[in-house]
Amino acid sequence: MEHNLSVGLDIGTTKIVAMIGRKNEYGKLEILGIGKSKSLGVHRGVVNNITQTIQSIQQAVQEAEATAELKIEEVTVGIAGQHIRSLQHSDYITRPNSETVIDEDDIDRLINQVHKLVMLPGEEIIHVLPQEFKVDGQAEVKEPIGMYGGRLEANFHVVVGQVSSIRNIGRCVQSSGLNLEGITLEPLASANAVLSQEEKEAGVALIDIGGGTTDLAIFRDGIIRHTAVIPFGGNVITEDIKEGCSIIEKQAELLKIKFGSAWPGENKENEIVSIPGLRGREPKEITLKNLSRIIHARVVEIVEQVFAEIKNYGHEEQKKKLIAGIVLTGGGSQLKHLKQLVEYITGMDTRIGYPNEHLAGDSDADITSPLYATAVGLVLDGLKRKERIKVEAAEQEVYEEQIKDETISEEKIEKPLKERKSFLDKLTERVKDFLDNAE
Repeated sequence: MEHNLSVGLDIGTTKIVAMIGRKNEYGKLEILGIGKSKSLGVHRGVVNNITQTIQSIQQAVQEAEATAELKIEEVTVGIAGQHIRSLQHSDYITRPNSETVIDEDDIDRLINQVHKLVMLPGEEIIHVLPQEFKVDGQAEVKEPIGMYGGRLEANFHVVVGQVSSIRNIGRCVQSSGLNLEGITLEPLASANAVLSQEEKEAGVALIDIGGGTTDLAIFRDGIIRHTAVIPFGGNVITEDIKEGCSIIEKQAELLKIKFGSAWPGENKENEIVSIPGLRGREPKEITLKNLSRIIHARVVEIVEQVFAEIKNYGHEEQKKKLIAGIVLTGGGSQLKHLKQLVEYITGMDTRIGYPNEHLAGDSDADITSPLYATAVGLVLDGLKRKERIKVEAAEQEVYEEQIKDETISEEKIEKPLKERKSFLDKLTERVKDFLDNAE
């Protein structure tokens, strides 16, 4: 595959999306191909039927290949699911020699120390995100590299998930004949696609309402502060409509999309929808008022759970205030009057987030739908990763050239700066290794 191409694979509960994109000359993202298929083997963001998931992935990938007329070899996948939780942790290291400046290695040592945290069995750390550092007790240091100090401490945001679920996703991708290029946490991917830098600085909560799960990511000062995955999504709403009106799932889904509203007051008493009965049975009549009551009850529950997580983060404190409010994205955010309801419950400014933050101007209207926020984010993530590899390779080349050219004295040769491997890169490598050995 070309260097400047990247493929995002969003394995969701309701749909699997493969998206091929590249950067155009203005540095914006241009989507070349997109394929989606119904996701059958995934429940609440976790793979529970490998064979069906592989088929769905292949179907989505083939569709994307056909529209882009390209062959897909490697993909960036997102992980989410109810097994993901996050915790705050602070740790410190004492440096042996405080006469030297703090460098990458010290921060690596500090981050690696966090990995020794005792986890529940079967859990593994996915992400370690340093929040702010303290050098010799001096607080609020954003970038400690280059400073002098003996004691380096930091607050970390640690995201934990179940190894087996992550390995299963890796397994599905590899069995579909694709290479795993990288793994990203889905709330982070959606945030990359939807949020602007200003919002992340001001403080914002991104709520991605998917089919099986609702992801939350909170940013403040440009740093991610809190993540959570809530095991409810659009599917529970459909399920409720199905039960409440005794109709089949397909009809419930259509009702929700066409007539659903999260605010019962909007519907008149006499608005009625007639639904064809099953084979030879009488059609059913449902008032839209009742429909939106059913939806309202469940949506309120989802929003309140998310709001509890936001409170958990402590948004009432002055320093943690979320000025930019809430951004809703994902397929579930297209429900009518949801924005008003969220504003009513939380009292925070709310907007619907479309993933057009980095997309080229002439993109298809379909692609800028909140449905594809995660997929766009994964493509962006893959492109970023490729650029990083390219830069490192170029620096390595310069370094090797200098070594060959022995006229330059030893001291002057600059070792290429290795960018700190994000923990996900390490995790990706580990999952790859595990899968290679398993075969």
